[in-house]
This record gives sequence, C-alpha cells and structure tokens, in this order.
Amino acid sequence: MGRVTATDRRTVLLATAGLTLAAGCATRSAVAHPAPSSAGSAPPLPAQLTHGPRDRPRVALTFHGAGDPATARALLTEAEQRGARLTVLAVGTWLDAHPDLARRILDGGHDLGNHTLSHLDINAMSEAEARQEITGCAEQIRRLTGTVGTWFRPSRTPTASPLVTRLAQEAGYPHVLSYDVDSLDYTSPGAAAVARKVLAEIREGSVVSLHFGYADTVAALPVVLEELDRRGLAAVTTTELFS
Repeated sequence: MGRVTATDRRTVLLATAGLTLAAGCATRSAVAHPAPSSAGSAPPLPAQLTHGPRDRPRVALTFHGAGDPATARALLTEAEQRGARLTVLAVGTWLDAHPDLARRILDGGHDLGNHTLSHLDINAMSEAEARQEITGCAEQIRRLTGTVGTWFRPSRTPTASPLVTRLAQEAGYPHVLSYDVDSLDYTSPGAAAVARKVLAEIREGSVVSLHFGYADTVAALPVVLEELDRRGLAAVTTTELFS
C-alpha cells in the first residue's frame, strides 16, 4: 500500500465533509455591522458585534484560548503557513499557565483578546464578580504584552448582558465580539463535521467560533482554509475584518 500523504488525507476529509463541490452558504438574521452611509463614511460600530461587512471577501476565525498548548501552537503554525491570521480570545488562567503563548500569538500576526479570567458564566455573576473576571484577564494580558488586547468575548454565552457590556467597555474594550458561525468543535463531532458546519454557513464578513485544545479542529483547519481560498475568502484578524 502506498504512503498516505497529508494531501491525500485532506482530500478524503473534504469528500467526507461533502465539500468536493462548493458548499452552500446559510444566511443569518443578525446584522451587527451597518452598511456604509451614502457619504462614504461608515457609522460607528455597535457595542456587540456578530459579523463584519458583507460586501468584502474577508472572514475572521476566532478561537477560545485554552487547552493543550501544543494544539494551540499547531493551529497557529498551520494558519501562518497558509497566510491566514486568527483571533485568539484567551482565558486568563490559561495565559497564567502558559505565558509564552501571548507573545507567540502576537508575533504570528494574530489578534489577542480577553475571554475572562476563569471562563465561568459571566452573565450570571454579580457586578463585582463580573468586573473581576474581565479586569483579571485584562491585567494578565497587559502584564504579558503591554496592552489589554483588542477584543472581549464573554464566557459561557455568545452575547453579553448590558451589565457585562458596560464593564467590558470600562475595562478598555469598546466592543463585545460575538459570532454568526458556531463550529460546535467543542462537542468533538469529528473533523469532517467541523469543516462541514463551518463551510456550510460561512460567508463574507462571518465571524467563526472555534476552540484550541481539540484534535478535530486541528484536522479540520487545513480543509477549511483550503476551501476558503478556493472561494476567494481571506481569513484575517478581527481587527482587519472591521477596519
């Protein structure tokens, strides 16, 4: 039997995910980025962002920053080799355990943001508890990089309550970053299912929720990036997506 190459594995995974032909794109009802005004200047972004502009061939792949650091490094390297840039919303306790990853993320050209200190249900917390979750992670990022990072994503929920939104803004994050495509990779459905879910729903401006720490995600990422390239969609940082 001949040697199975990485290309062969990707071909099989694409076929298993049903991606030999262009995958369909499902539309979502939430609109988080208003259309540019007729004068040519875009209005201010809303406090909570679900997706970026739908008229540019860009998408943002955003990652929950936790789990096995080796998996995180593998995902970052795979993205960089393909010219993709990611957004990592890091859990503060994870950065405390693996402080070198903060610089690794930024040195690779990726965005680094705040996903709370300990990844608890932040919307269910008291004001004091929620503030500590946000500022605790912000201070961890600042200590490692010199800034609080670029984005805030609430933990255990896709959207922040008005209280959490206000606390995030007070901590230096003007916008809460949600998403319009949930990969469901944390359910470990298999790499083909992760790729199929993402590629069926992603379109111009999409923000995709993914996770470090899952083998399915590592295996699915090359397939996702290959298909995005075929469709002419660039995987950029969230900062680039909304610029």
